Amino acid sequence: MKFSGSNIILFFLAALAGIITFFLSAEAEDVIVTNPLNADGLSQTRAEAVFAGGCFWCLEADFDKVKGVVETISGYTGGAVENPTYKQVSYTETGHYEAVKVTYDPKTISYSELVEYFWRQIDPMDAGGQFCDRGSSYRTAIFPGNSDEARIAGTSKDGLQASGLLAEPIVTDIKRLTIFWPAEDYHQDYYLKNRLNYTRYRRGCGRDARLEQVWGKESGEPVQPEDKIGSPAEPPRGS
Repeated sequence: MKFSGSNIILFFLAALAGIITFFLSAEAEDVIVTNPLNADGLSQTRAEAVFAGGCFWCLEADFDKVKGVVETISGYTGGAVENPTYKQVSYTETGHYEAVKVTYDPKTISYSELVEYFWRQIDPMDAGGQFCDRGSSYRTAIFPGNSDEARIAGTSKDGLQASGLLAEPIVTDIKRLTIFWPAEDYHQDYYLKNRLNYTRYRRGCGRDARLEQVWGKESGEPVQPEDKIGSPAEPPRGS
């Protein structure tokens, strides 16, 4: 068979396309094997939950005490502003809440247990903020990521309201989870990096004193505590 220049080029291109297709298929198979994701996009040994409970420094510190919690990230969610800053969320009406994304091992602790723990880290009767922090960004909320989590959160809220433990109605929202925007780096692990300042702030804000009024001695008790180590203080948080 006689090959013209154009035939040789076409043959070469076809062979190259076959090689590329082969490697792409192999790479896709590797992704499936090495990154087994469930229908919700989370790995089989990791899941995420998002809560808003006033100051995210404090809520992050609270959830880090719980066995089965792998990571906590302070951030913003619930509003329409993209890539919000702390200044925007704190001093303008963005619709965002200060929130914490909790990554946890569902084989060690369940979403339901995290919700039950969350209630006891907040004052669910306060519609204007939390403790000394006032304003819409400090409101409380649970942000379920799917229908099962929404059902669990709703059932927990209804059960708590019906229990008679609280003197007033629960005002904590249950809102559909949208985009979670991580906060600036200096907010992450603040209670560890600035322990003295964090401790002064938390005590001065009256958080633990109010939690004990609402929940009694069970307030602030982690499901299974784990010790964390802090570091020196930095300047106090701004108003």
